Amino acid sequence: MAAALALGGCAGNPRLHEAREFAAESAKLGGFADLTQRFRDTYQREQPYLSPAADQRERAADARRHAAYPDLMAIHEAVLLYMQTLGKLAGGETFDLKAPLKTMGTGIKAWPDTGLTDRHVNAYSGLAQLLARTVTNPYQERAVQAMVRDGDQQLQALLEAMQNLLRYYGKSSDNERDIVLGMLEVEIAYADTPRDRLLAALAKSHRLAKRNEYRLIGLRHTLAAKHVAAIAAAHAALVQHMAQEGKPDAALADEYSTAAAAQ
Repeated sequence: MAAALALGGCAGNPRLHEAREFAAESAKLGGFADLTQRFRDTYQREQPYLSPAADQRERAADARRHAAYPDLMAIHEAVLLYMQTLGKLAGGETFDLKAPLKTMGTGIKAWPDTGLTDRHVNAYSGLAQLLARTVTNPYQERAVQAMVRDGDQQLQALLEAMQNLLRYYGKSSDNERDIVLGMLEVEIAYADTPRDRLLAALAKSHRLAKRNEYRLIGLRHTLAAKHVAAIAAAHAALVQHMAQEGKPDAALADEYSTAAAAQ
């Protein structure tokens, strides 16, 4: 399924220009993908610090994380596909959605413990249907406006899912931090003797490095959440601007320029 939309005069259309600017923000979602992968690989990092009893428990959690990973990443890929498709459509580019829509057609499942619920699963399916409809609209500006208007509810739900997941990743990271640093605290106390002076020094250095690692990961979670929230707000503003269809393009251009200057 392909669509080639290149209407004359689109470059100066402020509605299409704003849609392209919004789509360009998709690069900011990379942090979510990285943190999802880090979440999946939790057990690999914490395993050396686990007691036998904790190891058995964390092995079961590791299996659940790996099972959920494809669906968690599918949320990210769906939002990314929506934004990239919108940008190409607004730019009059040729694009082909056959492969990604086939992948989205397989659907995802809910993982309630992570914050990914049936509502988000339905939004994922709804976004796939919207993208399939979008490429059949022969009028560029109309297609962009319909995509933004009809896709807002599904997109906002998926962005909400991403926020929920980031909070869950943060709690998982905090739990990992407590396991790792807790083990080091206990073992360093036993090793902090003249006979084990070198071992204690190495362990303390390692503990400091791990503390810094978890602090930086916490900052990455915060930044990723801010980026997702900014994209949600930007799309809400885009919906509002697209709804002002009756305004002349020149008036809209002035409005967008004023808003851009204020930022």
